[in-house]
Amino acid sequence: MNKVFMIGNLTRDPELSETANGTSLCKFSIAVNRNYTNADGERGCDFFDVIAWRDLGEVCAKYLSKGKKVCVCGSIQTRNYETDRGEKRKVYEIIAQDVEFLSPREKEGDRRDYLDEPPARGQKETSHKPQMEVFDDDGDIPF
Repeated sequence: MNKVFMIGNLTRDPELSETANGTSLCKFSIAVNRNYTNADGERGCDFFDVIAWRDLGEVCAKYLSKGKKVCVCGSIQTRNYETDRGEKRKVYEIIAQDVEFLSPREKEGDRRDYLDEPPARGQKETSHKPQMEVFDDDGDIPF
């Protein structure tokens, strides 16, 4: 079984492209913190390249940017290639099957999460909250 779950922050903006046959793909990389600290008390991190295909890739390219926190679920793929100098290289990539956006959603021009924080004093509420519908309850059980 080849399954991986990683939570990390994007190290650069996603890059959306297409294959020769028109299939879209999005490439980005994430930095994942290690669970331990070194002798100097510093926590290291590892960097992973991620590829998201088709609709998932298009959504990632549209809504993600450098610094955003994501959870990537997928599988690890290895690929071998040879450089122009004849050196053999091996690449490990995560093929995303699901990407969960963990950073708070931003409103245009406002960096706070509009679902969790009330508007600042003097600022109007912009989101519409659903109102409860009032109905007449005669106390009769419907069954």
